[in-house]
Amino acid sequence: MIQSLLFVESRPVSSDLVDDYHRWHEHTHIPEMLRVEGFVSARRWQTDGESFVTLYEIETDIETAKANLKAAVQAGRMSKPVAVELNPPAVMRYLSLVSHAAR
Repeated sequence: MIQSLLFVESRPVSSDLVDDYHRWHEHTHIPEMLRVEGFVSARRWQTDGESFVTLYEIETDIETAKANLKAAVQAGRMSKPVAVELNPPAVMRYLSLVSHAAR
């Protein structure tokens, strides 16, 4: 069951490298993320501007997800970004499921 999400908003470093940016996300980064324990799916959207949002569904609590992702980075299982704007860096937010039903 999905317990949390990782929201990531990033953009290509330039309009000339948009294809490289998408190729890296689709063929390298997302598959690497989905090999991290607890991360089970990813969906990408384009914003109304020049950036893109990826939502990763996570089947564990946020602290465990952060620890698992940190371990993957430290073990060298995550590739360096390709054609991703790093200044400013991507926006990353972990979101917890709230059990209250909407009224």
